Amino acid sequence: MYHNKPIIGLAGGIGSGKSFVARVLAEQGYMVIDSDRQVSEAYRRADVRRTLRKWWGKEIFRPDGQLDRAAIAKKAFGDPDQRKRLEKLLHPLVARMRQRVMRQAARESQVLGFVWDAPLLFEASLARQCDAVLFVHAPRRLRLKRVRQERGWTAAELDRREKSQLPLDKKRKMSDYIVRNTAGADQVRRQVRDLLSRIRTSGGDPA
Repeated sequence: MYHNKPIIGLAGGIGSGKSFVARVLAEQGYMVIDSDRQVSEAYRRADVRRTLRKWWGKEIFRPDGQLDRAAIAKKAFGDPDQRKRLEKLLHPLVARMRQRVMRQAARESQVLGFVWDAPLLFEASLARQCDAVLFVHAPRRLRLKRVRQERGWTAAELDRREKSQLPLDKKRKMSDYIVRNTAGADQVRRQVRDLLSRIRTSGGDPA
């Protein structure tokens, strides 16, 4: 709890639909804190840009001077040591942004709780700070279809990205609740509303 408001973490495979579930939670009065968006904000910082240029040179910058996140991902996901170095740079900045947002919203009566939409919820030890973790499930074929359409990824790219994270079956077991994102939006909304009712009743304890 943060100021008596629950913190709900989102986990799941890439392309499982965590962002949609986050939007559903926002409809229910929960403030969504999107780590990807905060990483984008961190990339705009002059000190971060200087550090990345020192590490990897001009090749990670686009002709317009903006950082090329695809080039950064290629560096980070192609080498575990480079990924850890990048995470060590970004994670403290994102954590401070997250705390600042929560501190500002804690006394707003319309905010019923917080949702942490973070790709590395377990890997970065964020899950232990959550009152409940929702695992968003979708089969690989559906996730692959989504990332092909939305991000232009190949199956190899999806596999490469997921290999840098904990296995999905382990994430599922470590989560408190499962949202099955395999049908229509209305079904997902019903699941989320039911789980929120259970979380509020139990005080966040799935037992």
